Amino acid sequence: MGNSYAGQLKTTRFEEVLHSSIEASLRSDALTPRPVFSQLYLETEQQLSSPEAGGRVDNEEEEEEGEGGLESSSPPDPYQMHPTPDGSCTTDGFCQAGKDLRLATLSSQQLDVPAGFLLVGAKAPGLPDQLLVCAVDGRFLPDDHGHSALLGFSGNCVGCGKKGFCYFTEFSNHINLKLTTQPKKQKHLKYYLVRNAQGTLTKGPLICWRGSECRSRQPPASTCSSSLFQPLESAGPPAFASEPIPEAKASTPMGTQQAGPASEHPPPAAGSPAVFNGKDAPKHPQLTKKNLLALARPSALGVLSNSGPPKKRHKGWSPGSPSAADGGFLQGGGNSAKYESAGVSSYAPQLGLGGLAAGTFPVVASGEPVSVPDNLLKICKAKPVIFKGHGTFPYLCGNLKDVVVSPLLYTCYQNSQSLSRAYEQCGAATVQPISEEMQLLLTVYYLVQLAADQVPLMEDLERIFTRSWREAHLAQSRQPQPLPAGLGAPVSPAQLPWLAGLAASSCDNSVHVIECSHSLAEGLSEMFRLLVEGQLAKTNYVVILCAGRNAAMDSCIAVTGKYQARILSESLLTPAEYQREVDYELGSGKVDSLGAFLSTLCPEGDLDTLLDRFYQENQGQAPSSVPAAASVDVNAAPVCTGHSPQLHSLRPFQLAVAQKLLSQVCSIADSSTQNLDLGSFEKVAFLICIPPSEVAYQQTVLRVRHSGVLLELGLEKENLTKQRAEQYVLKLDTEAQTKFKTFLQNCFQNPHTLFVLIHDHAHWGLVSSAAHGLCSQGDAPVGLVDRLLNCREVQETPNVLTLQVTSSPYALQTQHSLISPYNEVHWPVSPSPEADLYQDNKKYFGLSEFIESTLSGHSLPLLRYDSSFEAMVTALGKRFPRLHSAVIRTLVLLQHYAAALMAVCGLPQMRSRTSVETLAMAQGLLGAPGRCRCGRGPMVLLRAPCAALAAAAFERLARVRERLALQRRFEIILAQPGAGLTVGQHFVQQLKMWQKIEDAEWRPQTYLELEGLPCILIFSGMEPHGESLPRSLRYCDLRLMNSSCLVRAALEQELGLAACLVGEGAPPEKGAPNQALESDMDNGNEQLGKEGSTSEKRSPTGRERPCSRGSASSSLSSKSSGSTLCGESSGPVGPPPGERAKQAEQGWGSAGSTTEGPAAPPEQWEHPAGPGPWPDTGLRPGQTHVPEPATSSTSSPCALTRACRRPPVVILPKLVHDLLTSTDSSGLPKATSLLPAPSVMWTSSFRPLLSRATTATEQSLYYRQWTVPRPSHADYGHPPSARGGSFHPRRLLLSGPPQVGKTGAYLEFLRILSRMLVRLTEVDVYDEEEINTHLREESDQQYLQLSDPWPDLELFKKMPFDYVIHDPKYEDASMICSHHQGMKSEDRGAARKAEDPCGRRQTARVRLSKYAAHSTYHHCRQCHQYRGLQPRCQLYESTLHAFAFSYSMLGEEVQLHFIIPKSKEHHFVFSQPGGQLESMRLPLVSDKSHEYIKSPTFTPTTGRHEHGLFNLYHAMDGAGHLHVLVVKEYEMAVYKKHWPNHVMLVLPRAFNSAGVGAAHFLIKELSYHNLELERSRQGELGVRPQDIWPFIVMSDDACVMWSMVDVTCAGERSRELSWSERSVSLKHIMQHIEATPNVTQYALIGMRKWSSKARGGEVREPFSRCHVHDFVVLNVDLTQNVQYSRNRFTCDDVDFNLRAHSAGLLLLRFNRFSVTKKQMALGGPHTLSSNAAVTGHLAAGAPAQYICAPDSKHTFLAVPAQLLLEKFLHHHGHRFFPLSLKNCSHPVLSIDCYLNLGPQISVCYVSSRPHSSNFSCPDWKFSGLLLYLCDAFVGASFLKKFHFLKGATLCVICQDRNSLRQTVVRLELEDEWQFRLRDEFQTANAKEDRPLFFLTGRHI
Repeated sequence: MGNSYAGQLKTTRFEEVLHSSIEASLRSDALTPRPVFSQLYLETEQQLSSPEAGGRVDNEEEEEEGEGGLESSSPPDPYQMHPTPDGSCTTDGFCQAGKDLRLATLSSQQLDVPAGFLLVGAKAPGLPDQLLVCAVDGRFLPDDHGHSALLGFSGNCVGCGKKGFCYFTEFSNHINLKLTTQPKKQKHLKYYLVRNAQGTLTKGPLICWRGSECRSRQPPASTCSSSLFQPLESAGPPAFASEPIPEAKASTPMGTQQAGPASEHPPPAAGSPAVFNGKDAPKHPQLTKKNLLALARPSALGVLSNSGPPKKRHKGWSPGSPSAADGGFLQGGGNSAKYESAGVSSYAPQLGLGGLAAGTFPVVASGEPVSVPDNLLKICKAKPVIFKGHGTFPYLCGNLKDVVVSPLLYTCYQNSQSLSRAYEQCGAATVQPISEEMQLLLTVYYLVQLAADQVPLMEDLERIFTRSWREAHLAQSRQPQPLPAGLGAPVSPAQLPWLAGLAASSCDNSVHVIECSHSLAEGLSEMFRLLVEGQLAKTNYVVILCAGRNAAMDSCIAVTGKYQARILSESLLTPAEYQREVDYELGSGKVDSLGAFLSTLCPEGDLDTLLDRFYQENQGQAPSSVPAAASVDVNAAPVCTGHSPQLHSLRPFQLAVAQKLLSQVCSIADSSTQNLDLGSFEKVAFLICIPPSEVAYQQTVLRVRHSGVLLELGLEKENLTKQRAEQYVLKLDTEAQTKFKTFLQNCFQNPHTLFVLIHDHAHWGLVSSAAHGLCSQGDAPVGLVDRLLNCREVQETPNVLTLQVTSSPYALQTQHSLISPYNEVHWPVSPSPEADLYQDNKKYFGLSEFIESTLSGHSLPLLRYDSSFEAMVTALGKRFPRLHSAVIRTLVLLQHYAAALMAVCGLPQMRSRTSVETLAMAQGLLGAPGRCRCGRGPMVLLRAPCAALAAAAFERLARVRERLALQRRFEIILAQPGAGLTVGQHFVQQLKMWQKIEDAEWRPQTYLELEGLPCILIFSGMEPHGESLPRSLRYCDLRLMNSSCLVRAALEQELGLAACLVGEGAPPEKGAPNQALESDMDNGNEQLGKEGSTSEKRSPTGRERPCSRGSASSSLSSKSSGSTLCGESSGPVGPPPGERAKQAEQGWGSAGSTTEGPAAPPEQWEHPAGPGPWPDTGLRPGQTHVPEPATSSTSSPCALTRACRRPPVVILPKLVHDLLTSTDSSGLPKATSLLPAPSVMWTSSFRPLLSRATTATEQSLYYRQWTVPRPSHADYGHPPSARGGSFHPRRLLLSGPPQVGKTGAYLEFLRILSRMLVRLTEVDVYDEEEINTHLREESDQQYLQLSDPWPDLELFKKMPFDYVIHDPKYEDASMICSHHQGMKSEDRGAARKAEDPCGRRQTARVRLSKYAAHSTYHHCRQCHQYRGLQPRCQLYESTLHAFAFSYSMLGEEVQLHFIIPKSKEHHFVFSQPGGQLESMRLPLVSDKSHEYIKSPTFTPTTGRHEHGLFNLYHAMDGAGHLHVLVVKEYEMAVYKKHWPNHVMLVLPRAFNSAGVGAAHFLIKELSYHNLELERSRQGELGVRPQDIWPFIVMSDDACVMWSMVDVTCAGERSRELSWSERSVSLKHIMQHIEATPNVTQYALIGMRKWSSKARGGEVREPFSRCHVHDFVVLNVDLTQNVQYSRNRFTCDDVDFNLRAHSAGLLLLRFNRFSVTKKQMALGGPHTLSSNAAVTGHLAAGAPAQYICAPDSKHTFLAVPAQLLLEKFLHHHGHRFFPLSLKNCSHPVLSIDCYLNLGPQISVCYVSSRPHSSNFSCPDWKFSGLLLYLCDAFVGASFLKKFHFLKGATLCVICQDRNSLRQTVVRLELEDEWQFRLRDEFQTANAKEDRPLFFLTGRHI
């Protein structure tokens, strides 16, 4: 009776169990009752044949009531309930004591659950929709497979608290089940009850009673494990456990059997992220078709202290063995919830020993236990990792701690058998999933192709399955064709072993296949036997399959390779477990054996002994071999410049991003939701939230303080102290809540202040606030970010704008994101058209640039790995399998650092004890201060994520430095996130001297302030927090990076430490070709490399890369190390052989000695991208050195100055390096296909790959579609937008690569946001006087009265036309001469004012009037409807209409497209409602109405969708009008987005590269064609053609205000007048113009340009007959035969004015009206052709290079020919017309065109058309003749009318060379002009771009 706990009953419970067993036997209907004692444990009599049996979808709500009657096959007996005691409650859902038991009532209450008891749900017949909460002893409940449940019952009532119910019959009566059948626990106890992420008690998985079908289901199609297998192409990272995505609120079931932990010892306390009632979470989700619910996080309701034994009392189960509830490591090993967030696994309850998460799969034990051999780890040197595959998996017993079992492969198989919803919608549901046999065969093929240095990646295997399924689907969907090989015929179970063995036969025993006849237990036993016997020493993978039992296949795959097994087993640890493992090994002294072994590798003795001896020999003095720092003369002129840390300097990219942020804020303000009213704010305030890093905090405070933003925002006054600046930066630690509460109070108290809440490094700490209280992570409570930034006050306060800034936005870009994709602003990435717009002299050098440096085959890349270090770590890992790799790597690296420092200090024998890379760092660190006159030196960054290892590294390096007497040569700094910097006083004084700091109390608080300090910075912490590093960083040593737990965000953050800005003209210096070193990379060490190098065994699809990506040579080649490690396998990366190392030692010998003469080049730290392994000489062994000429020391920059121009060298673990340098099928680095962030998970494995051309916006949409947050994520509770979730209305996301300048960008954003609020009522406008006013003709004849409101037509016709251009924007254009200006030529040069050398035009800031035009930034209630920003209203839905018309000059039909909102359709005529567009309605000339403007307004625009002044609501004073925006085709979408209620006229695609002349040309011709259509349409209604209104308005998109001058004079003809100017509406001006008498007789009507400097003379005459610009009212009827030049880019309006005047048409300018133009930096009509490519090409060369000789080898420019011509003539017109230079008396004769020949050349315009209005010039002699594309009207006789100076020049311009020659002949030019062959030119265009040709000649 004294049975122990191990598989038997305790004496205290024996009587109860015996009683229950006897009762059950008596009630049984079986003929032969079973023995009582044999029923103490239920026997297993029924096995599920395959895991698919658990994949059936249950209808849990409609289960049959008889389902639970599993103990008897007879029908249930009628049951009579015992009578209820008097006075007891009989209400359903209540116990007899009257206490409520319903789950809906108790879900939020805390219940007292005794130890060992579980909460379960009981179903009552009277409450079909309710569950009753019960507390049941867990020993009487089955495990996840229906086994190990004791007979009988023991439970408590959670309502009244009554305990001790020993019979379920009694208990059912107490809780009022009111049963009509025999009470049975199997029938009525249905569900486990669990708590979700919010702590609410919910229905969990079904209780798997014996005999009932197992409710474990297959994972849905959306399930995707992150990483198990390394990519096929190349080596990659280890496995990452990623939790699947169940489609239910309950978690997923997992196996109950446990394997040993991944580490040798049980960790002291491991977190279990998902615990169900104290046991591992059963994987039992509910499948739903529509909703994709993430994994819920239940919390422990009770700790199961006695969970019971397995189903049989086999010897493998003992009291000390881990059980189902012990929380130990699963056989499934994989922690599927390990990445719930950064370190979230430590947030869960600390239960059990190992704390692996739930979420694996149902393990069906076969009853055939397999004993794990003793000392397996000692024999195999690694823990085998077994991946469960298909079918059932046997129990393991014995030495469970030496094996790791994972379910990830099973999950992958299940995913590949489920079709994605996307494919089902495409009709792919008929395609059968991949068979189990094909899955296993593809897995074998994949494993066979892996090299010995590669680790399998699960995502690659998923991709293989997906590709195979797609190929099968395509083959079935096509016509009958032979299927691809391997897919044509299904693989039968009988063929599978043969095919798998055949595939494995070609891999040199790397993959071993074991076939079993009965069960996997045989194969596992055989594998363990082979492992113990050493027969699998060269085998990396063992495939075990059993395909002959019950026609179902069982399989598993064991990873036995030492290299792969170690990485995979360590990858199954969560970050918290990783930390605990390392802490345990360091604290328990387990590393002592490794340290002792390392000390034996040095034949000279222990390093510490050598250090002590060296210290004694040198008597504590610095060694002479180390160059001393140069002496510094404080009073001398500084020789090192440019090294002071720049805390704030704005770059073009930062300004551009700040403007994009501002634009997005304005878009929010202008949206119809009215969530942000910018007009109500007077000032801006802000608060910056950063992670709890002291350095990052101080860095942000300094940047805020030095940026000046506090002063500009008016938040602080002068003499800003650091303490005041700290008020605006919040460190998210334990004290953050108080400061944040103050911030919210300020928000409430200042409603007219816009508060910007900036969350910097926003990807950190995204943990749900529901996790609060479980535990804390460092100084930051769990869920703090969620509680502060996602609180209701922040979301609902209308004056709070949230900006989240991050370099890894992936965790914020999920289906549940709170940020709208439209509110994302991404940093411009170069090269891209967007980035090319910004000219920046700094180039960002980030991850992609580091990867590009590895593509060079002739130089050492900046991104590389240390081959000798990796080889030594691999070898030691096999010798010490029980130590974690991080511990081994740290100790080896410290050994290398110590040996390298000793070698540089005069111990040359230590060179062979270190690696080339480490030695180069030591030489650069110690040698550089002696070469810099200021004593500056480089920084070496040593990344050590684990705090314990970082502290150990600091202590070890500090001791080595102290023994070598180098305390004053370089500093060692331990950087911990929660602590500040500690720098020695000596180095503080140096920093103060370098940075000229006089504050005695100053101490460096940021890494930037360490600029120039020679130091080793040991950077601790699991992830960086945005700290910036100085430019003196030369080496970024990431060899200790946690390479076993990587996701994309982690990779980018770690590599972001080395990111920097380099000068545009200083690319990374490349080293010389190093053939000897490259050959070393392919050779293995004979002592360590028995397995040999496998660098040539790559995946067939991988890209071949140069061998130089590893370190150049290896130094682990001494005899001592070789003999000591003899017999150890070298691992995947073999070091070079001893001969190579000896050659290297010879090179190092010369490097260590003091070099003489100028032949010694700089140290390696000066040239980080150069040949790192060969410092000082820079040569390979055997290479001859050619000394460079010695340069003056005063003229050459110092070493640090040269080094700071280049990015640092980054040294990575080989796994990470291979992952970054390998590419997937899309051409992107393999890292981009990893899980994007640890706190998210994939929605489906059927997702596409990111393409190489994917933009940041497209990438965001990709992750928003294919990722969901984990339950611990802060966004988990937010519903997806697809299911009714809404985005936060005032939240933006700024993403950009690390260290690119995001802080400066958002500080600048705050500045310009404040300016915008101030300037919402102000605008910068052009304020320039009219030019050439002294050339205006002064006439005594008075044509008009000064007070006339309109001109008299007859008098106006008598006015002379003023040819001179007076618009100030044409100040640098050629002046047009006429008969009355010819005699004043000498005055012109003096009258023109000097040009601004910077090309700036004069502007003034004025206040906007109430009649101003506005951009997108303006919004008010009056014009809200005008803008069309109410998407709910159907009036603003637009339709696209095609409109075609033919034009003879174009030679083809022109097809335009109109985008017409429904609210504007009344302006157009359609064939029928919604039908074909026929015309645009035109009013009548006789129409008189003050409610609308008759002339439609056309505004050509480009690049100003945000800044263009298209909001004319206030300008028109609310009057009706038609405004048409003329846009280019590629800008149609963005203009439509910002102006949804405007009519758009989209130019044809052929006009995308045309100039503004083309836009004006099409507007005019379209308008005339529409006039003809309207005359025809209205003519049918009896309207005369001349009665149709013929005017349109062509307006510039920068016209902001209009003004009117009121003149008061004494008499009609008095010259004494007074005048005043006032702002008027455009409506007033247009109605005044439209009311002009005989208005249809005028061709063009315009107005004066506004200027504050206008004089009375300019407004004295009310009207002028002259040029009109910018805002023109055009009569399309009169100008029918006058066209705009469609090829022109500049001065097209001047050219058109001259054409119109020469045609005899009247040009009228109202001098009393003026238009004001706003200054705009980007876009505009003048840039209609200036896309980014054109701008870049024009900037690339000087204007003189815009032309070239025909058939020359000149570099062609991708720029329109006409633009090149105009630009060349503008800048170099004097080359063609030298006699015309500053010679207005003899201008250039220009026939039928006006081209700008430069400001120093005058032109005379003459029209060749018959009856043209040309002035008479018979006596003029012209200095040149310009014939531009002349037509048939120009003849030889016409040219003979004009006279030219001797030596005058001619320029003939034609479309091609043939036309050029024909023109010369037709015009008989050779009679008077002399031509030379060399005087023929063309524009610098390629032939396909149709260049222009021109010929020059001299007058004879």
